[in-house]
Amino acid sequence: MANHYRDILATPGVVGLAVAGSIVRLPQAMVGIGIITMLVQQRGLYWLAGSVAATFTLANALIGPQVSKRIDQHGQSRVLPIVTAFSITMLLALMIAAHMVAPAPLLFILAALAGTMPNMPAMIRARWTGLFRGKPQLHTAFSLDSVLTELAYIVGPPLAIGLSTGLFAEAGPLAAVLLLAVGMTAFLLQRRTEPKATMSDGKSGISTLRFPGLRIIVLALLAMGVIGGSIDVAVVAFANAQGWPTAASFILAAYAFGSMTAGLAFGALRTAIAIDRQFLIGILATALTAVLPILSPDVYIMMAMIFVAGMSFAPTMVIVLNLGTIILPPSRLTEGLTWMTTGISVGVALGGALAGQIIDAYGARAVFSVAVAAGLVMVVVVLSGLGTLRAASATHARLTFPCG
Repeated sequence: MANHYRDILATPGVVGLAVAGSIVRLPQAMVGIGIITMLVQQRGLYWLAGSVAATFTLANALIGPQVSKRIDQHGQSRVLPIVTAFSITMLLALMIAAHMVAPAPLLFILAALAGTMPNMPAMIRARWTGLFRGKPQLHTAFSLDSVLTELAYIVGPPLAIGLSTGLFAEAGPLAAVLLLAVGMTAFLLQRRTEPKATMSDGKSGISTLRFPGLRIIVLALLAMGVIGGSIDVAVVAFANAQGWPTAASFILAAYAFGSMTAGLAFGALRTAIAIDRQFLIGILATALTAVLPILSPDVYIMMAMIFVAGMSFAPTMVIVLNLGTIILPPSRLTEGLTWMTTGISVGVALGGALAGQIIDAYGARAVFSVAVAAGLVMVVVVLSGLGTLRAASATHARLTFPCG
């Protein structure tokens, strides 16, 4: 396993990209929960806190692909400083407005404007692709990327919550802003790994979502996001029903560690299985393991089941990213990767909302049915679009990476 990771880390510019990328990922994991904690601390209104955070998340999901499209056209170093500065300004304005007990509509407007924050996972993955496109190292690089993403979501939310509750209400989102400024500066200094701007495919007027296969991937990832979003809420409800509320954090950590462990192991593998078949296998594994939590009678078994369920997430995402680099032209790569992230983000929000409704109506255990239903939808979407995916990746029908 170590040899494959040593190979990519020995590539000039990779260590700097990994370090800067690890810093600049954190704000994306911190801002939403930071806004919630800040507003709850200040006003004690959960509906307002959740709604303002959801406004930021939805705006970020919808605006992100448009920002990424400009980046594909003009390059990261020209676009990222502008949109980052604007987003930071709006986040600071949101914190000031919240501190001054400004009217709720202003909070929503500022949260929506702050949603211009660039989708940094897509920017980082575009750089990995630029370094290793068409090479076996890309598979390992995406696996490392998935592990670093999981780490960001393990560290980021507790950090934001702890700062806002332990220091002052605005401390969590303020730390996210500072990390965004520092991380973006470090990221942009990595000029060696920056992909070139290009719009040479002659299709600049066509929506990237119209490229064959991308819509199928985005829809599948939306359903995958529903699984993740519903499990987050379901685990909290299950732990409360078991009389052990704090166990929810350990259970969710098990999900992340399962994903990280599988991601690291998957990065060491080489396979000659066609990429579309890999995608189908990953989706089937994700759907099947989504059934496991509903079988858990107590917290301990739930933790084990969630760990196993999490093991399908990172490998499936690695396959999705590899597939994306095949079906998308270089001139649309960042935008296409951002649409994938948008699919997951919208799915997570939808899954959380559906889970809340199910809990109120039928109780904690029933909420796991949302994940099972989303898994079935995901499988149907992929099976119905498998022919399109196979055709879209026809020129790279098999990944012929050497084993070992």
